[in-house]
Amino acid sequence: MIEKSVLIVGNFLSHRTGAQGVCEDLASHLADNGWRIHATSLKAGRVAKLLDMVATAWRERNHYGVAQIDVYSGPAFIWAEAAGWTLRRVRKPFVLTLHGGNLPNFARNWPRRVARLLRSASIVTSPSRYLLEQMRPYRADIRLLPNPLDLTNYTFQPGELDSRQLIWLRAFHSIYNPAMAPRVVARLKKDFPELRLTMIGPDKGDGSLQETQRVAVELGVTNEIKFVGGVPKPQVPATLRQGGVLLNTTNEDNTPISVMEAMASGLCVVSTNVGGLPYLLADGEDALLVPPNDDAAMATALRRILVDASFAQHLAANARRKVERFDWPAILPQWEEIFRSLLQTQLRG
Repeated sequence: MIEKSVLIVGNFLSHRTGAQGVCEDLASHLADNGWRIHATSLKAGRVAKLLDMVATAWRERNHYGVAQIDVYSGPAFIWAEAAGWTLRRVRKPFVLTLHGGNLPNFARNWPRRVARLLRSASIVTSPSRYLLEQMRPYRADIRLLPNPLDLTNYTFQPGELDSRQLIWLRAFHSIYNPAMAPRVVARLKKDFPELRLTMIGPDKGDGSLQETQRVAVELGVTNEIKFVGGVPKPQVPATLRQGGVLLNTTNEDNTPISVMEAMASGLCVVSTNVGGLPYLLADGEDALLVPPNDDAAMATALRRILVDASFAQHLAANARRKVERFDWPAILPQWEEIFRSLLQTQLRG
């Protein structure tokens, strides 16, 4: 039975990492609306994941009518290629969803591979205008479909949050430049001795966590910084409510869910202006944007929030209004319409 049935191909690893991906959220909301979901993969290793994706797409071919595949750059691109190849063999229409701030660079290095994969899909979606514009040379009719949030999980009470309590919420990996955060705190410590930073995220094992801790010791801000590791997805809203400002120090990004969650929770956002972030955030209106790896500029931006409470409230209120456009009730019907149209085409064929 393939009516209202979909195969979702992505990282289903929240049982291991505690961080729930967009594909898992999509699968959950579709299931709540009566869709039969087949999901892959729960495997952690690259080869195991690849084999599981291909095997599931083949084994379950009589039980789903349409598929959706997450597309990332680097080695993960091979997963999308393999899943797409399998789906073409079993004659199933599929949707590709673009992810990751490095995908445009990857596409410039591998233009034929990227164009071939994107052309093979029935529909290609992008969660951001940044990726949509950057990837148009490889397929012109990409659809904008933002990453959604369940806003009922995020309370917003303007003026209540303490801007002296800073939050950093990413994985400890070099692309997110976590060592920049203690440098920002060190620049402001003298004028704002009550400033505190909580750094939240799993250790990805590339030495970034240890480097960040070393910088904190070197700059004398270990008492101002708390490292708490990863936080399960259901606990993120409550964790964010303990802070007043999100520092986003990344060197590479698209449309990070952590930033959207902070906007929904009433935090001010101070972020680098890389990748898709200038497409999501308006500098001076709903966030403050600074150049990458420029801790002096980020400290100056943060100082503006610390000394001007009315400006901080202005940023937070505008950010909440913007992110309300990404609520699940607004986005889920668009996904359902895409899948229904492909299922109808499949049944007619």
